[in-house]
Amino acid sequence: MKILARHLTADLFNCKNSKLTDTELIKENLQDTLKDLNFRLIHLDTEPLEDCHVAIMAIFQEGHLTMDIYTDLKYVAIDIFLCRENAEPDKIARNIRSFFKPDKVKTTVLKRGNFGSAKDIRPKVRTKVAPLRRIHNTGAKVIRALARRNHK
Repeated sequence: MKILARHLTADLFNCKNSKLTDTELIKENLQDTLKDLNFRLIHLDTEPLEDCHVAIMAIFQEGHLTMDIYTDLKYVAIDIFLCRENAEPDKIARNIRSFFKPDKVKTTVLKRGNFGSAKDIRPKVRTKVAPLRRIHNTGAKVIRALARRNHK
């Protein structure tokens, strides 16, 4: 198996940062993140697609990144493609996550390249839930279980 690149996708749910609509601040944060991680930015563009949907695309020497921000849903979708076998796209994603402060994150990492068999293609999927969201979810489960028990 010859890995040519790594591709990370992330869904950020219920983002807490009140600056979801401030595209200049988001671009500035992205530029700082790429600079801190020694990526050489070639082009950065922002495109409002609808009232509550903005797309941001960054092209840099080592790959590219796209972000779709849905302000009304407090949702951000990220795609990071890095053109190196040993690339670590999760470093970029970690900085973006800390900026948007989501309650829940679903991340998928793909290895891209020439694979020998279908089993080599399997993506690695991780889901991370903020501690307060986890407490809320657990409390809701306990309440439902007690309600079912009382109805029997």
